[in-house]
Amino acid sequence: MTKNAVWYSVLVAVLLWMGYWGMQAYHQALVYEETTAELVSYNDSAQQASLQFDKMAKELLGDWYSDTLSQERAGLESKQEDAQRNAQAYTLYFMCLLLVVLFSFFWIPLRAFTFLGSLAAMMTLLFGLITPILMVTIHKEFAYVGDIILSFESKGVLGSILKLYRGGDVIVAGVMVLFSVLLPIAKVFSLLFVSVFMESKFAHNIIGFFKIIGKWSMVDVFVVAVFLVYLTSNKAQISHAEVEVGLYFFMAYVMVSMLVSLSADKMLLTLKNN
Repeated sequence: MTKNAVWYSVLVAVLLWMGYWGMQAYHQALVYEETTAELVSYNDSAQQASLQFDKMAKELLGDWYSDTLSQERAGLESKQEDAQRNAQAYTLYFMCLLLVVLFSFFWIPLRAFTFLGSLAAMMTLLFGLITPILMVTIHKEFAYVGDIILSFESKGVLGSILKLYRGGDVIVAGVMVLFSVLLPIAKVFSLLFVSVFMESKFAHNIIGFFKIIGKWSMVDVFVVAVFLVYLTSNKAQISHAEVEVGLYFFMAYVMVSMLVSLSADKMLLTLKNN
C-alpha cells in the first residue's frame, strides 16, 4: 500500500467521522431547541403562578408537599444543559476533523485535496443550513408573577428563509437564498467537477469563474450577519439572543470553500503551465 493510499484511506475515514459528529451535533441542537421550547411553556403567566404557589406551599409544608411542577422544570433544565454541552462538544469534534482534512494539503496532491476538501465543504455547508443558528427570546418581568416569556424562536438558515418568505419579506428571503444557499451549492459542485474533470477544456475555462466567486466569498458571512441583526432588531424588546452551533458550521464552510477554491485555482494553473 503506497503512502498516498494510506492517506486517502485515513481521510475517507475522517470524512465519515465528520458526518457522524455533524449528525450528533445537529441532533443535540434540536434537543436543545425542543427542551428550551418546553421550558418556555413554564414561563407563561399561568405556569408562573403555579410555580409561585408550589414554592410557597413547599416553604409552609416542607416534605408534606410534592412540588411536581418544579421538579419537572428542573429535569428539563438539566436536559437542556446536557444537550447544549453535547452540541458544542460534537461541533468541536467535527471542526477538529475538518482541520485534519485541511492540513492534508501539505501531504497529498492538489487534485486529491481539492476533491476531498470539496466533500468536506459540502458536508459543512449542509449542517450549516439545517442546524439552528440563532435562538431569540422576548421576556418581561411582572410583579408578583415573575419573569414571563412573551415570545420564543429558534431557526436555522433554511427555516428562517421560509419564515421571511411567509412573512412577506420576499426580497430578504431571496437574497438569503441566493447568497447563502444557491451560490454556495454551485461553488461546491463546481469544485468537485474541476477536481474530477480537470483535464477537460471546460475545467480550464472556469478559472475565471473561481476568481469571480472569490470576490463574493465573504458575502455569505455578510448576509448571515445582516440576517442576525435583522432578527435581533425587532422593536418588541428582545431580551436575549443566543448564537447556536449552526452558525459555526456555516462560518467554517465559508473558510473551507475559500481554501479549496485557491487549491483548485492553483491546480488548474499548474496543469495549464505544464
